[in-house]
Amino acid sequence: MLAAALAGPAAAVDDAALAAKRPPKLLSQTGLFADPATQKPAAGVIPFAVTTPLFSDYALKTRFVYIPEGKAARYHDTEAFAFPVGSVLVKSFAFPADMRRPDEAVRLIETRLLIRRDDGWQAWAYLWNDEQTDATLNIAGAKVEIALAGIGETPDKPLRFAYSVPNKNQCKACHALGGTIAPIGPKARNLNDIFSYAEGPRNQLAHWSDKGILAGAPHPSAAPAVPDWRDQSAPLETRARAWLDVNCAHCHRRQGPASNSGLFLTYGETDPVALGIGKRPVAAGRGSGGRDFDISPGDPDGSILIYRVESTEPGIMMPELGRSRYDHAAVELLRDWIANLR
Repeated sequence: MLAAALAGPAAAVDDAALAAKRPPKLLSQTGLFADPATQKPAAGVIPFAVTTPLFSDYALKTRFVYIPEGKAARYHDTEAFAFPVGSVLVKSFAFPADMRRPDEAVRLIETRLLIRRDDGWQAWAYLWNDEQTDATLNIAGAKVEIALAGIGETPDKPLRFAYSVPNKNQCKACHALGGTIAPIGPKARNLNDIFSYAEGPRNQLAHWSDKGILAGAPHPSAAPAVPDWRDQSAPLETRARAWLDVNCAHCHRRQGPASNSGLFLTYGETDPVALGIGKRPVAAGRGSGGRDFDISPGDPDGSILIYRVESTEPGIMMPELGRSRYDHAAVELLRDWIANLR
């Protein structure tokens, strides 16, 4: 079951402010939150979660969708839904003081908005103030020092690192699809799971349909779904593929920025070579780490994919944006998957 929703909504979204060429200076001025500091959504703003989330240096994330009254997103089996003009996708990033107590001493760092305009999507980031009362529009990006306990082999010793709030151009790098900006997360397979709304737990696809913000969706039993990569009851391959899909396939797909690599990591990819199994890299170099194959079956240490996802060195690490650490548990999952390939 996905994360619990926050308390019920109030207030109203400012459609005119969000439709402006440049959004408001303060997050509170968008009207998306009744109470920004507690992430309490305004009326018509619906919380959601993805089954397997993107790793962002251990950040906790809350997600919301806003679709103007009387409009609806159009369902698609494999791609992000087609959202109408005026829609907003909201994602806040936060860190607790200790990952063993994720609901305590939580510090909001940034809130990102994807706003659907007449001419396409626009991405904006808001940086939270030290008082945790509001967030300010930030175009140039920022570095925020984080001290996070409860991680790794010495959990009582805080992990210290600089978290990167992206600049506007960096947002485009991850959200590029066919030369335009596009959402990544709100796909059927990522939303086909139970979420604890204020009204009670419910399948997200069914909830969106009943709320009138999603048109054309089948019954959840007929829609695609991915497992939570941490769910050890799910098959090893599906867990590994779900992690690669959400962390890598926004670039490594046939229409993505990394299409020239020939490595396609979308969940539905069926060609083993395109998936990297027994595939030599298009361009060898220091990014290969001296390894010959993207994925060498039965040999995690001989696989370029492992070398790059566990690296934190710029120019080698993958994904190349959105992280400065690597997810040890996810790398172990990928190692197990590759070790069992034949």
